[in-house]
Amino acid sequence: MAQKNTEFDIRGVNHLALVCKDMAATVRFYRDILGMPLIKTIDLPRDMGQHFFFDIGNGDSLAFFWFQDAPPAEPGHASPAALPTQGSFVTAHGSMNHIAFNVPEEKFDEYVQRLKDKGIAVSRVLNHDNSPSGSCEEVSDDVFVRSVYFFDPDGVCLEFASWVGKPFGPEDVAHAPMTAEGVRDESVVTPLPRRTLQPAQ
Repeated sequence: MAQKNTEFDIRGVNHLALVCKDMAATVRFYRDILGMPLIKTIDLPRDMGQHFFFDIGNGDSLAFFWFQDAPPAEPGHASPAALPTQGSFVTAHGSMNHIAFNVPEEKFDEYVQRLKDKGIAVSRVLNHDNSPSGSCEEVSDDVFVRSVYFFDPDGVCLEFASWVGKPFGPEDVAHAPMTAEGVRDESVVTPLPRRTLQPAQ
């Protein structure tokens, strides 16, 4: 059962704002390759730049700024230097590591192929599970999300993700968070024992 926010009536993501180097290339990628409708364009005052919005479904938007004098990208700091499974995916504190777009489970494999057909370099598909490696080659009863990763023209890491399997339950909160010193703090979250899958009968 979904948990309810009792403090604020938050209804998903209104928009996520990123910064691009070339707004024209950004429009060509998100509108023409990924098919996201361009729904609002703004020229910022005092020739500061531009702000464009793309519809990503469910009333949510992905927005981009283009600034005349923005500093260059810093892969490995503000964004990943490589896709998962292809190198370091670590980014700096306060950075946005990647954006995961929710896609239908039944269309996931078709969409991976469609990205390839459009000339987009993608990671291998990761079937995220609770195993020590965190993923498996085949979809099993323990897989909770399927993912494929790719970069936009500015090196923003994007993901197509599909939830699979059963809804999350209390047993899925199974790890105490790390402090800045790399120590687990069970005063913040006391994990329940993780469920174990029973062999098929």
